[in-house]
Amino acid sequence: MKLLLDENLSDRIIPTITDLYPGSEHIKTLGLINTDDVVIWEYAKTNGFMIVSKDSDFHQRSLLYGHPPKFIYLRIGNCPTSKIVQILRDNLDTIIQFKASERESLLALM
Repeated sequence: MKLLLDENLSDRIIPTITDLYPGSEHIKTLGLINTDDVVIWEYAKTNGFMIVSKDSDFHQRSLLYGHPPKFIYLRIGNCPTSKIVQILRDNLDTIIQFKASERESLLALM
């Protein structure tokens, strides 16, 4: 289960979650920083990623177009990277169920 972390999240998250989410990437390491959301959306769709972001633009795109890709919307303000890591780790079962769902395209986590 691969997550694609948007640029509004730290790339330091990736090494701390790959034991649970192998193959996960940050858009920075893929050379997609400052790339249009449409390009990121298509990259995730083509390569089997779920997008993780605090960006409401992806929220709107998810509602408009559905999935794939699926979108995990982190509804949190500014917080330490460790909090984001904890949210992703604590919600593994929820994220697994979300990925398996045929109907859901958006998962909001707080």
